[in-house]
Amino acid sequence: MKVYVVDNGGQWTHREWRVLKYLKVETKIIPNTTPFEEITDLDGLVLSGGAPSIACEAGRMGFNAVYLDRATFPILGICAGMQVMCQHFGAQLGPADVPEFGEVDLTVSDHSGLFKELPDSFTVWGSHNDEVKAVPAGFKLTASSPSCKIEGVACLNRPLYGVQFHPEVENTQYGSEIFQNFLEIIKVQKQ
Repeated sequence: MKVYVVDNGGQWTHREWRVLKYLKVETKIIPNTTPFEEITDLDGLVLSGGAPSIACEAGRMGFNAVYLDRATFPILGICAGMQVMCQHFGAQLGPADVPEFGEVDLTVSDHSGLFKELPDSFTVWGSHNDEVKAVPAGFKLTASSPSCKIEGVACLNRPLYGVQFHPEVENTQYGSEIFQNFLEIIKVQKQ
């Protein structure tokens, strides 16, 4: 299985790569300016978090929108990766009412996809100033927290998933399981 990580300038991009390596996936980190034609042989893609404020600096997110439009393989957007995904499909972004920096109490509302067989609530690690203000059309809410009502989303008719928190950091409970569930989604998609 081959899953690449798109580098959007986030501080933990290498951790996403490391988790995939640990799970025995062929992976590498690629710049977000990589032409789509160079990644058509992938089984999945992770859109990493990023340093820019997506609401103000969307141009720094490279070809993420092209990947979202053209990929037939599953995509997981993490933090800024989820924000650019939701914005691309029509959601509004803006400053968080309560920016999250540290432990967050996550409540799972949809136990399919990324949260399959995970508890109803657990602790995750948040690190963001901006947030998605409404679930885009064609998506469903999968998780929330007291300070951020949209912590997870899934597309209804394509294998596109997003999380506002960081499953790649050790402080997130069940982070490895979230990545494993993404890999299971990829396996099913390949059948």
